[in-house]
Amino acid sequence: MNSKITKQLKEKYEAIDQDVEAHLEGLLHSKPINYWDYIQTDALLNLQIQRTVFPDEKVFIMYHQISELLFKMILSEIEQVAKNDNITTETFTDKIMRVSRYFDVLTSSFSIMKDGMDIKQYNKFRTTLTPASGFQSAQYRKIEFASTELINLIDKRFRDTIDRNSSYEHAFEHLYWQAAGKDYKSGKKTYTLTAFEERYKEEFIRFTKFYQFNNLYSKFKSLPKEARENKALIDAMKHYDYTVNIKWVMAHYNTANHYLNINGKTAEATGGSEWVKYMHPKYQKRIFFPDLWTDKEKETWGTNISF
Repeated sequence: MNSKITKQLKEKYEAIDQDVEAHLEGLLHSKPINYWDYIQTDALLNLQIQRTVFPDEKVFIMYHQISELLFKMILSEIEQVAKNDNITTETFTDKIMRVSRYFDVLTSSFSIMKDGMDIKQYNKFRTTLTPASGFQSAQYRKIEFASTELINLIDKRFRDTIDRNSSYEHAFEHLYWQAAGKDYKSGKKTYTLTAFEERYKEEFIRFTKFYQFNNLYSKFKSLPKEARENKALIDAMKHYDYTVNIKWVMAHYNTANHYLNINGKTAEATGGSEWVKYMHPKYQKRIFFPDLWTDKEKETWGTNISF
């Protein structure tokens, strides 16, 4: 055996108080790795559990599972920025562009659902999905928390009433997606929103406490002046902002409209949300990095959409 490798292995295991020979002996009994075990193909292909007999429901399930895997990749990239206290402009730009590419895939992939499912089948199997809703994707909510300061995710109607001194609980109750399942006049919440909060609210609050000062926007603002004026980084961040909050959202909106706006009549979402005003960017004006856009661009956000 190569003496250099042997030495490195010995140092590696001694550093964690382990016997290198015991680990080498273990290799004698281990099986060679193969593709299906490494990727866990069998487990992955057995996760599509249909609620109906319609074939296109399987398309719907797998599409959303693929989306969740991409969300996990995105969160991994953002975490590497968040936990890097000495990040360079080049690394920051590279990570942002990686995330944008994942969202580019998500945006273009909506044609799989928009053009790849039978409308009649969809409108039959969707009734079995009530009261589940797409806004219950916890990973996507985390992507938003990790991308920008919490104030930029507050419902546009209440942003002036909330600042850094507001409690997490109070801010949480006014996040824009709360509008998908809450009557602000009565305070009553739908079962869909209540179940989502019961499952994830405490986890979200813990998550936002870390990302309060470690989100992409805050990390960018903490960079030296020269880095904050770097054109490549600014372009990357604006590309990400536009891709997520306009292009991807509108691809989602247009797909929903394709199936839920039938003969001019808008159907209710499975979670009961007023999905048009919840999803369309011109209503909520979700912008991750507002300082990078002009007043005119922010004012017309989501109204002059070009792909």
